[in-house]
Amino acid sequence: MASPRGKPAIGVKAPFPGFIEPALASSIEKVPSGARWIHEIKFDGYRVQVHLANQAVTIFTRRGHDWTKRFRKVADDAWHIRAGSAIIDGEIVVPAADGSTDFSVLQNELKGKSTSIVLVAFEPKLLAEIEYRAKTAEGKLRHPFFKGLREDL
Repeated sequence: MASPRGKPAIGVKAPFPGFIEPALASSIEKVPSGARWIHEIKFDGYRVQVHLANQAVTIFTRRGHDWTKRFRKVADDAWHIRAGSAIIDGEIVVPAADGSTDFSVLQNELKGKSTSIVLVAFEPKLLAEIEYRAKTAEGKLRHPFFKGLREDL
């Protein structure tokens, strides 16, 4: 896209997107190996997207249902994220002392005050109104915001 003067546009402000269809885990018989594969731990919880926009937090399930009220603790915790707008892909879990997760414990926790639930964030989908889908050949995020923050990004 070019600007009116014919120079390439550096950035284009776009409306904040709604729910983004997530890539879901799938069963396979053999785990792929090699330097080109990146694996994530499958937690036993609810896959969600946390949207921060227009001074509001919305939490969507993997099917796009608004469960913000059901995950009130995570919504309240999301206010600590320093971003004008963001979409964070993650899993809501109740972690055990050994680091494991148990879906039945999460379901029981949601019947009460839900004080032990946390969001395990996978990666930001959108941060500060800039998309981060472009990655290097190694699968690392390209944007300079991430440089030096985490070695694995």
